[in-house]
Amino acid sequence: MIRRARRSLGALAAVVVAALLLAGCTGLPTSGDVQPGLALGASPDDPDFLPLASGPADGVGPATIVEGFMEAAITPAENWDTARKFLTPEMAARWRPSTGVSIDASASTRSFASSIDDDDADAPEGEQADVRVTFDQIASVDGTGAYSESIASSNSAFVVVKTDGQWRISEAPDGVVLDESRFARVYDDYALQYYDLSWERLVPDVRWFPRRATVATSIAQALIGGAPSAWLDPAVQSAFPAGVQLARDAVPIDADQVAEVALNGAAIGLDAVTLARMRTQLQETFAAARLQVSQVRFTVDGRTLDAGVVKLVEDVPDGGSLVLADGTFGSLVGGEVTPLPGVTEEILAITQPILAIDVSTDGAHAAVLLADGHVYIAGDGRFDELDQRTQLVRPSMDSFGYTWSVPVSAPSTLKAISTDVTPIDVASAWPGASEVSAIRVSADGARIAAVIVVGGERWVVVSAVIRDESGAPVELGPTREVTQLDGPAVGVVWLGSDRVGVLADTDDRVVLTQIVGGTGTVEAAPTNAVSIAGSRSSSGIRVLSSDGSVFARSGSAWSEAADGVLLLATRAGH
Repeated sequence: MIRRARRSLGALAAVVVAALLLAGCTGLPTSGDVQPGLALGASPDDPDFLPLASGPADGVGPATIVEGFMEAAITPAENWDTARKFLTPEMAARWRPSTGVSIDASASTRSFASSIDDDDADAPEGEQADVRVTFDQIASVDGTGAYSESIASSNSAFVVVKTDGQWRISEAPDGVVLDESRFARVYDDYALQYYDLSWERLVPDVRWFPRRATVATSIAQALIGGAPSAWLDPAVQSAFPAGVQLARDAVPIDADQVAEVALNGAAIGLDAVTLARMRTQLQETFAAARLQVSQVRFTVDGRTLDAGVVKLVEDVPDGGSLVLADGTFGSLVGGEVTPLPGVTEEILAITQPILAIDVSTDGAHAAVLLADGHVYIAGDGRFDELDQRTQLVRPSMDSFGYTWSVPVSAPSTLKAISTDVTPIDVASAWPGASEVSAIRVSADGARIAAVIVVGGERWVVVSAVIRDESGAPVELGPTREVTQLDGPAVGVVWLGSDRVGVLADTDDRVVLTQIVGGTGTVEAAPTNAVSIAGSRSSSGIRVLSSDGSVFARSGSAWSEAADGVLLLATRAGH
């Protein structure tokens, strides 16, 4: 067995690196057709040029052919046509690259072991070589586009045959391997939209698909023919009935930005409400994907189906940072603090030190954690105790008016308490967890993010929130691990609809921004950061330092947005 480390591909690949245009998601429209904003079929996250790989060079050996084939995964154009050139015609016809992605730490750490040395130029026609590739996998994407962290040593086996004087791969595993640094250039995250159980809100389920002109087709196939992720499934539903499928594997977008979606005969006879929900769900998914689609048109056998749109619960405007400063409490806009009617007066009347405040979506109530460790609710001229247990985490209000509260050392005793101080024991909260240090319910009310300790390891996790017909939370769904933390977390918030932000301690205090179902970034927090707040925008994170300064992200740096702040509050769902 001949072994060698990965060598430079030189002429085998030419990679063009372009700057990415970053665009924050500021929420989805809630009624009517999607509005145009970009070039046809384009995404603002698309680079001007995708990475390009070269086809096989003449006269190279088995290991180099396999190396070039793996490198060609960076070019998904024409269903990975470049990669197929490294395969025999028979293998090229049956290879399925879209079954998944193995993401490794670095292409430079891959090792190749071949039964025939690349320098053996005298191998006869028809000779076969076995090539095994070992790499350090850190994550994966399955055939549905779902991303998960999975750190392990992995390997792939190939059979390479000499045919027509050249080595070509006759046996190869389905799927592709991409190194971490280039994964996000080749694949992008797209949030499929599902309804909550009330049909009133949409909930994102992030999937990863190759960046290419046919991405609208990939998205439609995943939404119409697929299902929500298993962890999210108990809290959401799709408007597309089980029998309804795409009639063709293409979703063309015309010059008027209309996406024509051909459905099979099962769509004939569907009622108007179902059709409207289907159209709204797919349109909002295209909008969340940042595609230039003004509307969706359903057809069956070339005939247009009459489908309207449904009205969704509208997002409440952000309203700026919520702060306790200058002897008042309220929204900080333009350097001025605007009081919240019905809440500010009750907050200012509190004599104990205030540790945390979370304001309801309508601004009519606020959940408050005081120095005595208890959680209270302020609003409507009242100030009531909600939870008198000890060592409670910062409370989180949801869009249904419930305040969520749990002790640090008793994660399974999670409660949701209504404004009339009626507690509900939420079942199945983080089985096996020994500690919970932060919780945050999403704006849609269908998910809860938390920082828990399980088996001595600290994880950011999400769970589906299962509610009854009245909207009362009754149970959490399965725990979905988002990312592992190396140190304690000060707080967790939602950034937009599909990302969380975490203020955490590692060697230094850092801010982690993590896609739920995707990748994350880590940056140094402002000096002496003590608390964090989120917003409807994925770039709207704010951090308070111990000296009273509020910092907001400005590009890749932090800028001071205000000073003299005693407490940075949060808003429900953010």
